[in-house]
Amino acid sequence: MRKKITAFICAASAAAMLSVNAYAADSYKTGDVSGDGVINVTDVSKTAAHVKGVKSLKGASLTAADMNGDGKVNVSDISLLAAKVKGIDPNANRSEAEKALDKMTLHEKVCQLFIVTPESLTGYDKVIYADDNLDSGLKKHPVGGIILFAANLDNVTQTKGLISWAQKYNSGHSAVPLFVSVDEEGGTVARCAQKLGTTSFYNMYEYRYQGTDKAYSNAYTIANDIAALGFNLDFAPVADTWSNPNNTVIGRRAYSDSFSETATLVASAVKGFGDGGVACTLKHFPGHGDTATDSHVGMACSYKTVSQLEKQEYLAFKSGIAAGADMVMAGHITMSNIDGLPATISSTMINGELRGKLGYKGVVVTDALGMGAVANLYNSGDLAVKCLLAGDDILLMPADLSAAVKGVENAVANGTLTEERIDESVLRILALKEKRGILK
Repeated sequence: MRKKITAFICAASAAAMLSVNAYAADSYKTGDVSGDGVINVTDVSKTAAHVKGVKSLKGASLTAADMNGDGKVNVSDISLLAAKVKGIDPNANRSEAEKALDKMTLHEKVCQLFIVTPESLTGYDKVIYADDNLDSGLKKHPVGGIILFAANLDNVTQTKGLISWAQKYNSGHSAVPLFVSVDEEGGTVARCAQKLGTTSFYNMYEYRYQGTDKAYSNAYTIANDIAALGFNLDFAPVADTWSNPNNTVIGRRAYSDSFSETATLVASAVKGFGDGGVACTLKHFPGHGDTATDSHVGMACSYKTVSQLEKQEYLAFKSGIAAGADMVMAGHITMSNIDGLPATISSTMINGELRGKLGYKGVVVTDALGMGAVANLYNSGDLAVKCLLAGDDILLMPADLSAAVKGVENAVANGTLTEERIDESVLRILALKEKRGILK
């Protein structure tokens, strides 16, 4: 760190004559650490001395040194201040996601990792309208997104109002708009079609012989319908292959019982969802179509080896990723012949296989963390930390949001997780929001 600080000071010194005289000397503005109305190398030196612990800044000087407004003064602020002295715009080549991340506190970053039901924010049994309790919940926990279920959907006008007001309340507490998500696969799992009369479909398995054009058009229609309501994220398509005829949790939700055919159809669906106007999610990595039990209730095991997965289940995930899938959902599938852990909390499966072998660089979302396969084993705080250590980014529906947030914050405080690890996931989330036009 000392070498970095010295380099920043030297760079600033070379441009010391490029002082910024933009305001009166009695006014402490951002960067004017000395309070003399001039931003120059002296301000850089004082900030560096504070960061090194040589001479602490206090009051207005400390506030002025916080260049990125994140409530902390560190090496990043020295870099920004040195750039300002040199007349360089430090944000010139930075994405909106990067700039947004710089301004977030640790609490805001941790909360951004969560997508939750409106009920978990309000304490109500059922939410169909946004009210002051939702506003207060978003103030306390400025989460990354909400997910709506059939119970939240009464009619089109009500649904649009709930989503619109949720975004409006969120904007009062966060500069980052919400993901508003739903499970709209078509067929059995279709909250909007069942409650709001959007286009209805059979299960995707029934269209397997109609080819890629039909897979694309079905997905496009679903996306277009739900985008018109205000949703911007769909937890679909199912990338599992119905390879075990006794599997009921996936069954005909899958696009096919053939691994290669599933791969082809899922890729087309991904393009349809994207063109239709919503972010989409491949689920449930590494594949839930061969399990005999339902992970909603308890442990669901796969006995596949890595070699078998590469030739079978991975095909659809590879093709979906190549087609531009926005997210991959990690399933709570215990990989009995790999490491014996649910994939959601397995670094071998997420960091090693999905990010490493499959080369996936995007957002990984967990399956719902209140499901029996994991909730029966871990409390909300420990489970959230395990997911982040494994490589997941978005933590979906923990059983106890407050406990999960505190668990992550405590893990950063005690060194189990680093803030850099949190930043890594938050930046992926913000980058996706920017890509999809949610963060502007």
